[in-house]
Amino acid sequence: MLILQGVAYTHPNKDLLFSDINLIINKYDKAAIIGNNGAGKSTLLKIIAGQLPVSQGIIKREGVIYFVPQHYGQYTGYTIAQALGTDKKLNALKAILAGEFCDEDLITLEDDWTIEERCQEALSYWQLQGLDLNQKMDALSGGQKTKVFLAGIFIHQPDIVLLDEPSNHLDVKSRQQLYDYISTARETLVVVSHDIRLLNLLNTMHELSKKGITTYGGNYNFYISQRGLEQEALQHDIRSMEKALRKAKETERETIERQQKLDARGKKKQEKAGLPTISMKTFQNNAEKSTARVKGMHADKIDNLSTELNQLRKELPDLDKMKIAFDNSSLHKGKILITAEEINFKYSDKQLWNTPLSFQILSGERIAIKGNNGSGKTTLIKLLLGELKPSFGKLSSAASHSIYIDQDYSLINNELTVFEQIEQFNSGALQEHEIKIRLNRFLFGPEDWNKPCSALSGGEKMRLMLCSLTVSNTALDIIVLDEPTNNLDIQNIEILIAAISEYKGTLLVISHDESFLEKIGISRTIELN
Repeated sequence: MLILQGVAYTHPNKDLLFSDINLIINKYDKAAIIGNNGAGKSTLLKIIAGQLPVSQGIIKREGVIYFVPQHYGQYTGYTIAQALGTDKKLNALKAILAGEFCDEDLITLEDDWTIEERCQEALSYWQLQGLDLNQKMDALSGGQKTKVFLAGIFIHQPDIVLLDEPSNHLDVKSRQQLYDYISTARETLVVVSHDIRLLNLLNTMHELSKKGITTYGGNYNFYISQRGLEQEALQHDIRSMEKALRKAKETERETIERQQKLDARGKKKQEKAGLPTISMKTFQNNAEKSTARVKGMHADKIDNLSTELNQLRKELPDLDKMKIAFDNSSLHKGKILITAEEINFKYSDKQLWNTPLSFQILSGERIAIKGNNGSGKTTLIKLLLGELKPSFGKLSSAASHSIYIDQDYSLINNELTVFEQIEQFNSGALQEHEIKIRLNRFLFGPEDWNKPCSALSGGEKMRLMLCSLTVSNTALDIIVLDEPTNNLDIQNIEILIAAISEYKGTLLVISHDESFLEKIGISRTIELN
């Protein structure tokens, strides 16, 4: 069991990340911590793991905790055994079996005589058979590093498992193994992930936001349905508040007009009565005070309604605030865009694909390029974009303008500010105020315009990239997405899906995220092996 009471965390620079976090995770729960990038999900997971101290509050933990991290920089130079925390036991076992041991080795081993067998069995389960436990972590791919830590679950047999974006670097086969583990796990699970298929295997969603933690009992689809009802209620409240504001302004206008008519009528009577000037001045001052008093009464009500309305609008999802529009390809749908005839690529003396590739790509198609890690997906993309030439076969393309978008959004120049980045793409010669309007549409306010791109999160870089494309005034024949969702939270994935759904040109996608592929309308697959 995990209990968090009044937990707060402040960055070393004194910025408060979150406060008053209250959370209970019961034994055998399979729970997700979800929320926007920057909300502090990974930080909260590290706090639960004991890797970061709380600034305030209490954490109660029952049982052994095991943590599968999202990033591995802290393990640079570690061996696999050191990263798994098994190196001391393995060294003690080796010394004992060699007959060169001391009492300290026996204490270290703790009668765990099967530690080496468990390590090898766990690594084999995750298709890492043959790896030497003394091999350096630096030599492994991102997917292999993730699987090393997943293997650690079976080795250490913990009570509570914390998983931070565990499917990010996994191929389709390994993802399925992860889903199978989660479905059958007897451990308590706490997961941070944007993988919707994975989230639908869990039974509780804990949403982290500026308001704290909001808990939804059910999987991700249930959470979405509940959030949908909440958003409908919010939209209803906004419409009601807009109506009330219009009515208040109309009432103010009618009341002032009525008061002005009464004052004018009174003034005429005073003039007819031939009252002295000082009396007329007094009457005029009283009439002005009366009108000002009426205006003040209504202004307070209008200000209050406007404040409430602005507050409600701030609660709208970012997707509802954004305006996305691409210049689409001028090529008519169905035109033969790319033809590949028996193509292959040679590295050293070895051909990349066992069977040469032959296919056509038509304008307007949405195609997924699939294959295990190392199957040549990125190489194929470079061939299709003309960055490489095939070693064998023939490849022809009618595409004039293409763009490649990778998971790190390398189109964004980290040396530039947000505004300077947009200027780089401003081939349509938009005026400064027009560029700033576009930036506002993509949720970059005045406080962001001079911010360095290096300080942006993955989701912010994705939005800036989309904004850059809308000002480029270039009709794109092909957009290539290479694992575009890896560094995005769910909200920004939805923004990307909305943008891509508006695009009418040809789409080529490398992704292990089946939910994402389904939502962007992939029509067929090129499978590599």
